[in-house]
Amino acid sequence: MLQSFDPATGDLVWEGETAGQDAVTAALLRARKAFPGWAALPVEARVEAVLRFKAALESRKDALAETISRETGKPRWEGLAEVGSMIGKVGISITAQAERAGEKHTEMPFGQAVLRHRPHGVMVVLGPFNFPGHLPNGHIVPALLAGNTVVFKPSEMTPATGAAMAECWAEAGLPEGVFQILQGARETGEALVSGHIDGLLFTGSAGAGAHFRRIFADRPDVILALELGGNNPLIAWDGNVDEAASIVVQSAFVTTGQRCSCARRLIVPDNTFGTALVAAVDDLAGKLAIGGWDETPEPYFGPLISDAAAAAAKDRVAGLVAHGAKVIRPFEGIHGRSGAFVTPALLDVTGVGVPDEEIFAPVLQVRRVGDFDAALAAANHTRFGLSAGLVSGDDALWQRFLRECRAGVVNRNRPTTGAAGSMPFGGLGDSGNHRPSAYYAADYCAYPVASFEAGSAAGNSGALTGKLRA
Repeated sequence: MLQSFDPATGDLVWEGETAGQDAVTAALLRARKAFPGWAALPVEARVEAVLRFKAALESRKDALAETISRETGKPRWEGLAEVGSMIGKVGISITAQAERAGEKHTEMPFGQAVLRHRPHGVMVVLGPFNFPGHLPNGHIVPALLAGNTVVFKPSEMTPATGAAMAECWAEAGLPEGVFQILQGARETGEALVSGHIDGLLFTGSAGAGAHFRRIFADRPDVILALELGGNNPLIAWDGNVDEAASIVVQSAFVTTGQRCSCARRLIVPDNTFGTALVAAVDDLAGKLAIGGWDETPEPYFGPLISDAAAAAAKDRVAGLVAHGAKVIRPFEGIHGRSGAFVTPALLDVTGVGVPDEEIFAPVLQVRRVGDFDAALAAANHTRFGLSAGLVSGDDALWQRFLRECRAGVVNRNRPTTGAAGSMPFGGLGDSGNHRPSAYYAADYCAYPVASFEAGSAAGNSGALTGKLRA
């Protein structure tokens, strides 16, 4: 029996059966059987289906947002924003499908050259807990538009959100087997991944991504799209201290630090600006409202996903302190709250060698450097490469940062978490596998087919005239 709980209260949110090996095998067979018919439909028919899904989301917006908030602990405003992103994703995906995976006909002397795109087949989508609706939705919608069939396993931490999404797809009236949901934990995911599939679309941790890279090394027929985490740098170099502090706090602490694009490392100049900025960040972090999803006034962030996640993050912070990090603002629980609630933390790691790891929590490491060369070197000193940011009014520094910083999302005077469905989203190194999602999801949901076509075979024999032996 699988269960999920409100991390703020411990109340039961959802429970249901998990899918075992037999259920997984049956689901994949149904998806395989449904694939030819779904792929053969005109793209306009698939567009109509996802538009019906969009309508279902719109009609259930408030209820779905509440489910997301209860299950993840996010404040209501974030749950509503997530559902809004899911709704917006439909139109963006339709546009991306036409632009990046449509057809192109070019007239040639012999007839025409045609570029078409074909779906891969059966796609497995494994969802994360931090955006349990928006992130899997970003795989599912473009995969279905392209003509694939989808088997979706939500995170075991957020099954209720997955079940609510499945209800919306059921309301859209897809043919049997085109979209299926299987609930379960790691064993269910392993059964899906080892099955006869054509693609795995995954959003989650770098460790899980490395695992998938290894097990699919000898399965080149399976398309693998990985959107993973990051140890993201934010260089704050000059400007208004209060404005810069606001960008830093939004980058590091939104969603209780549970965004893969959150800033984990703050790099500042070792001067009066850097000192003033760190003090301003410390002060602003101490004023953030923390509370349950439905509390009034609305909190800025809620708890981590679970007590266990909070305990693990505290262990990681203790490890940083043991390495020599100096505590500016401690990482603590909140008296009278569940164990999943934590305070934002600020640690000075200047001159300290710390592990290059993502701590999926509101923990920000500060490093002071002597010049911009050192700042860039510190920003790039990571095996990750998802997001990065620069706070500076200097255009020349921005151009250099843009050229030299290795990341897939590079922002200026905006939070590192700033992203849009109308742009690609993904990273380098341990942050992905060069298949960015969001607008570019259309690229990994279909493969290109080049055709050279003539209405008849007439004229081809002329190419051999004079080149044959008598």
